[in-house]
Amino acid sequence: MKELIQAINNLKSAKNAVILAHYYQESEIQDIADFVGDSLALAQWAAKTEADIIVMCGVHFMGETAKILCPNKKVLVPDLNAGCSLADSCPADQFAQFVSDHPGHTVISYVNTTAAVKAVTDVVVTSTNARQIVESFPQETKLIFGPDRNLGNYINSVTNRQMLLWDGACHVHEQFSVEKLVELKQTYPNAFILAHPECKSVILKLADVVGSTAALLNYAVSHPENSYIVATESGILHEMRKKCPDTKFIPAPPNDSTCGCNECSFMRLNTLEKLYACLEQESPEITVDPEIAEKAVKPIRRMLDISAKLGL
Repeated sequence: MKELIQAINNLKSAKNAVILAHYYQESEIQDIADFVGDSLALAQWAAKTEADIIVMCGVHFMGETAKILCPNKKVLVPDLNAGCSLADSCPADQFAQFVSDHPGHTVISYVNTTAAVKAVTDVVVTSTNARQIVESFPQETKLIFGPDRNLGNYINSVTNRQMLLWDGACHVHEQFSVEKLVELKQTYPNAFILAHPECKSVILKLADVVGSTAALLNYAVSHPENSYIVATESGILHEMRKKCPDTKFIPAPPNDSTCGCNECSFMRLNTLEKLYACLEQESPEITVDPEIAEKAVKPIRRMLDISAKLGL
């Protein structure tokens, strides 16, 4: 393991590469990455890096976002099969037809979408900035929000909006079990429940704190005296435990769990061995059709600009 890590670091230095990793990656990949963050932070970091090669340890749409923001850089992913169930739930042609069927609406798309969906979008959001960006529009503005219905319902509830929602969802956050969460709370009655807004509303109603991956991490760091039941992909527990070593973190289980945790099978396709291979071979490489990229970069840049103004 040490030799492999050293080999990765040597290749990274020789090729002026930067390794970006999402919080849902395996702990070994998080530890070797130059930067670990949520979707917003990864996009912000990709937009400003001076590296020649960006290795995106996450899922395919994250690599696409980096490539759209950095068209002149080489963007690699360890495994091209690392997709996203949420992005898959929103085919670009069907979403474009949905937008066409509802003229006069501003289109807000979650970052967990393909470049082609972003190309028919007015502004992209992440779970970190979705509420603030929605609230930046006048109350009377007609809005379409896609593809995550759970996040959209949550934003509607906290902003008093009536956005039209695309009927998509993340398979990880859809699978949390209310019954098992209630049982965990009975076992750990003093534990705070942290939940991602991609979870179903019945889970969010049980939560003490609802927020993006980064927001949940920041809350735990700010309140290390508490113990926590965490309802999001279990990869975030690695960073939580690193930053709060004396705090108890319990993963909320899905319905069909035997191991008691909820993992994204796509995120776990990336490994240290694949990371080494992609750096050595400079493949697989992310490509985006230039015409689509030209359209898709506008809503992504708009998100980054709004987020900067809001201090996010």
